[in-house]
This record gives sequence, structure tokens and C-alpha cells, in this order.
Amino acid sequence: MKKAAEILEGLKACNIGLAASVPCVNLSSLLKCIDDSEIKHVAVSREEEGVGICAGAHLGGMNAVLIMQNSGLGNSINALASLDLLYNIPLLMIMSHRGVENESVCAQVPMGELTIPLLNDLGIPYLEIKGGDDGKNAVLKAWECAESQQKPSAVLVKPSYWKKVSE
Repeated sequence: MKKAAEILEGLKACNIGLAASVPCVNLSSLLKCIDDSEIKHVAVSREEEGVGICAGAHLGGMNAVLIMQNSGLGNSINALASLDLLYNIPLLMIMSHRGVENESVCAQVPMGELTIPLLNDLGIPYLEIKGGDDGKNAVLKAWECAESQQKPSAVLVKPSYWKKVSE
């Protein structure tokens, strides 16, 4: 829970008022922290639905985050391109980066390999966090980028981020 609380601290520091999410086992501790916080949490059935809800929150004056697995990036490309990128809507995306670091589910590997090229092709800046990295700082940097550039920005959370780091 310590690493999830670290990301939650970053969300609070960015004045995030709404979190839309699609379930992901790697992000379950973060979603639990959000549920226990003052941030309004909306579970969505598809990632592009989350893009739309977050855009509506922005238009209503609220900072929002979309929390999803990286495979959901493929599902949300049209919404990101024809809504957020077209209309300069900042969006913070926190994505578990599946399909990397000795992934045990072979179906996760293709999107794991395509995630960064897709973000680059869309012109969406991203940060990667792994074991030992500061999740709060990454969230702050990504949100600052989304706000200053008025477009989506992502934090890719590697599986090793959640593992305990020996000191």
C-alpha cells in the first residue's frame, strides 16, 4: 500500500477531483486508496468512456485522472485523438505497463511492446516508474506536462514499481 499511497499523494497534490478507472490487478491497491480518499472514483467499462468522463470533468473545472492498464490505450486512441488532443484537454493517465518485465501472460506482450511507440505516435508525453522510483514526483511531473501542454500525459507503472526494494 505504501507505493499506492505515494501515487495518491501525487494525485492530491495535483488537485485531482475525479478518477475514472478500468479494473487492473496491478493497480488494485491504488484504486483501494482512491476509494478511501476524497477523490470521486468512477468505474468505467471501457477506456474511451473514461476519456470522455475525464474531459467532461475538465470542462466542468475539475482535474481528472484516467487509471487503466496499458492495453486500454489501444481502446482509447480515437477518443484521445478526436477529443483531448483535438480540443487541447489536459488528462493525466496512470497506466500499469503490462507485457514487460518477464510478463507471465503472453497475450499482454504485444501491447506491452506497442505502448511506448503508440504514445510517441500520438505525441503523448510519458514517464516510466519502476522499483525505487518516486511515484508522487512522477505524477506531479506528468500533470504539470499535461497542464502546460494542454494534452494528455501518462505515467507508465512498471510491475517492479510495486515490488519492495531492498535498502
